[in-house]
Amino acid sequence: MTSVWPEQASGLEAIEIPDGTLVRMWGSVDESLRAQASAVMAHALVRSGPVVVDADAMEFVDSSGLAFILQLLRAAQEDGRPVVLRDPPTLLLEMLDLLGLSDQVPLEFSTS
Repeated sequence: MTSVWPEQASGLEAIEIPDGTLVRMWGSVDESLRAQASAVMAHALVRSGPVVVDADAMEFVDSSGLAFILQLLRAAQEDGRPVVLRDPPTLLLEMLDLLGLSDQVPLEFSTS
């Protein structure tokens, strides 16, 4: 996929990396990104290798954004692929904790 980040205020994109796929999320990840989410999920799941979901630039997430993240994580895991949620914002961590899912989502925090 062609990178549009950060030209759009909010968005999702799948980027091919040497050993897998990087899914980048930024701005407000909500229902308005439904079409983008479908395309990104399809692209990420067609490729082999690990999936890294980078949420560092996410400023807001609603229930549809959370559903996208969980569906992507589950689909990749069911395919036997390693998945990690990188640098999630506090709001997303609180949502996962509230739903009792915080221990089921592999997390990674960068040191930079």
